[in-house]
Order: sequence, then structure tokens, then C-alpha cells
Amino acid sequence: MGDHKEQPLRVGAAVRRRRRALQLTLAVVAERSGLSVPFLSQIENDRARPSTGSLEKVADALRTTAVELLAAADPACSVDVVRAECVESALQPRMRSLVRGHHQMHASEFTGDHDAGREFQYRNDQLMYVADGAVEIEAEGRAYRLGRGDTLYLTGGVRHRWRATVPETRVLVVAVAEHIEALHDRNR
Repeated sequence: MGDHKEQPLRVGAAVRRRRRALQLTLAVVAERSGLSVPFLSQIENDRARPSTGSLEKVADALRTTAVELLAAADPACSVDVVRAECVESALQPRMRSLVRGHHQMHASEFTGDHDAGREFQYRNDQLMYVADGAVEIEAEGRAYRLGRGDTLYLTGGVRHRWRATVPETRVLVVAVAEHIEALHDRNR
């Protein structure tokens, strides 16, 4: 009661819209992502639910992020409750969107570790908050160590990578959505 939607996010339409906006065929996306055309078709038609790794491959092939695809998965609503999921093993790395729909902000929770070698670069500003555990973030040639309760602000366009240094680490990432033109003249 009071929840906007109880069903899991369906990213198929968001993937299809992004692919068509870029005027790409399924074959091109398959080649770029390393996934098969039939699997991509199943994703677009919501007959298959991609793993986090597969969704990141699709997002990379579509020159976006998994977070943006998830944010575009459901229509926007004015009030939405995203319930905490029951996690069988907190040791398994995972990412979940904390905001559903196409909004001016996106927020995600990362639990555990992830591909520490993967570099990120977001168009707009973002804030990383360590809810539990500790992380090491590399940005602009410097390493930053953050513990529980610490935050790191990154200006849009800054390339960075991060890794959990403690098991069961939880990191919240909040950013201005990619579809918003929030860049400003940084030379002033």
C-alpha cells in the first residue's frame, strides 16, 4: 500500500529507445557488447532480465550507464517508494537503483565490491556517500580513502574508478541525471 509499483524494473523499452535514438541495429549492439542478438532482443522485449554485468555491457555499447537505463525504465511519478530488498548473501556485489523512472536525479546503492578496473565518467556532477565499510576512489590522478559517513563530490566529466576495501561495503551514488543539461562554464 502506498508503493508506486511492486513489480521489478523492466529495462527493455529503455534499451530499445536508446538503441533507436543512436540509430543502431541489434547486431551492432551485440558486436559492441559481446552479447548475442537473440539475448538482446529478449532484453528489449522484457523476456529476459539482464544481470548487472550484462546490463553494464549493454549500457557501454549504447554509450550510457546502467544507472541511466534503469532510471529510464519506468515512467516518472511524483511519489515512489523503493523498498529495501532482502539479500540472501551480502557478500555478493550488487547495484540497485534507489529512484525509478525518468527523473532529474538518479541514485544507486552499491553493495560489496564491483569491477574495480572499470572507469566511470558521468556527464553531470555526482556525490558518493559511504554508508558502511570503506572505499578507495581514484580521480584525477589521486587516491582518496573514504570510510563510513564520508562523502566525495565529483564534478561532471571527471574520470574515476573505485573499489571497496572492506567486505559488505555500501556506497550511495547520487547524481544529476545524464539527460539533464547541468553543465556550466567551469572557466569562470
